[in-house]
Amino acid sequence: MIPIEVSNLKKNYGSLKAVDDTSFQVNNGEVFALLGPNGAGKTTTIEILEGLRERDGGDVKVLGLDPWKNGYELHQKIGVIPQEFNFIEKITPREAIIYYADLFNIKVNPDEILKEVLLEESTKTNFDNLSGGQKQKMGLALSLVNSPELLFLDEPTTGLDPNARRAIWDVIRGFKAKGKTIILTTHYLDEAQQLSDRVAIMDHGKIVAMGTSDEIIEQYGSGERLEIRGSEELARYIKANTELHVDYDGSRGIISMPIKQKNDALAGLAAAEKSKMEWSDITTRRDSLDDVFVRLVSRKLSEHGEILDEHEPKEEIKDV
Repeated sequence: MIPIEVSNLKKNYGSLKAVDDTSFQVNNGEVFALLGPNGAGKTTTIEILEGLRERDGGDVKVLGLDPWKNGYELHQKIGVIPQEFNFIEKITPREAIIYYADLFNIKVNPDEILKEVLLEESTKTNFDNLSGGQKQKMGLALSLVNSPELLFLDEPTTGLDPNARRAIWDVIRGFKAKGKTIILTTHYLDEAQQLSDRVAIMDHGKIVAMGTSDEIIEQYGSGERLEIRGSEELARYIKANTELHVDYDGSRGIISMPIKQKNDALAGLAAAEKSKMEWSDITTRRDSLDDVFVRLVSRKLSEHGEILDEHEPKEEIKDV
């Protein structure tokens, strides 16, 4: 059975098409990342999959069930950790697991679950005394109480420091190693690239790209390129004295040239040296998922992966 099947999903809020005829499926045992800027439709899509919101059109099956019509049955089979997980202040992780198990009327071994989420050292610490990363781990622990077939992780590392983020990554990788199917939403593109088997990028209610990170980068990226730090005058010189396509990013002072073969890099560097102008910082790079995301949804990202203002394309150096 395919865990999630979505066909022509629609959800409108008045004249706003929050989800606009969207189709995709999630396979057994994969981490599927749903990405997009605020307002793209990903939260509405996830809430429909979780049975929290009714759709206006299309077909949706989650673990073979209609999430809206069979919500109670579905909720016995899925685990959910919401964004910025919060809980009762004066309860320990161990007590919380026992409490959740009572709600589901099942028996569990709290210590095994705490070990699975790497929280053994804080088993008796009250929730309000846990660090941000430990609180998220507790949320992950509670999502496992009912031995779910499918996990929904909504921005599980938002606001965490780099060490805490990577600790949560280790937990998610552990879930995947045990064959769990995971739906991940995140604003951190490096996180999606590190953890996911496949990625879907949403914008204005539609999926604009879907596949592995490498497939999306290959299809929508600009390929390998040579970058050097220098002036716009130098960029114009290289443009005039080679057959290379040359871009100049004035905000960073970076000259960029696509490399289709090794000789392209040599020609760009030779022209820079021949110009007698100052230049430095030789780098060759390929687009990351961040770069492709910006190109597809026309947004800027902060250094921490947050969506910023409208994207301004790099200035192309015109012929002189």
